[in-house]
Amino acid sequence: MSNPITQLVPTPGQTVGPFYGYALPFEKDNELLAPGLAGSIRLSGTVYDGAGETVPDAILEIWQPDADGRIVQRTGSLRRDGYTFTGWGRSAVGYSGVFTFTTVDPGPTSPGAAPFISVAIFARGLTNRLFTRIYLPENEEALARDPLLASLEPERRRTLLARRDPDGGLTWDVRLQGEGETVFLDFQ
Repeated sequence: MSNPITQLVPTPGQTVGPFYGYALPFEKDNELLAPGLAGSIRLSGTVYDGAGETVPDAILEIWQPDADGRIVQRTGSLRRDGYTFTGWGRSAVGYSGVFTFTTVDPGPTSPGAAPFISVAIFARGLTNRLFTRIYLPENEEALARDPLLASLEPERRRTLLARRDPDGGLTWDVRLQGEGETVFLDFQ
């Protein structure tokens, strides 16, 4: 008689989505600062799946330093007052696959470092959230010295660079897999 334990198949993991509107979103969750406030910018982009189709129900979270490169340690992320920058935000992706944040350009956390925004992505079909970064496109010297960017081939490096828009905002798209897949980080 065979051992039934050796014939068991592991249960597949659960996916991190779909999400429901009553649980995760909260008022002004994507406004790290009020729109139009001095120094505020718009950060937006689109989330695409491996077939190049937009993902209509993902959620992105960002963490970042303030404009001076300080890691903010203030409470208030869940009850936005419009003026207190806490360095954290969450944006649900709309039906068009587009996300939007109102934030500030992050400053470098140390002299000469490349400023970046940390991102976590939650979406249906993913068994775990994905981590990545958004780098500002301007300081080429700092970008060339960044250890993560320096470890990547130029084509892959581009997936982490935002585009500066004419109005001063940033655009950065996420490709979950396939051609032009965004570089994702593994924290173990």
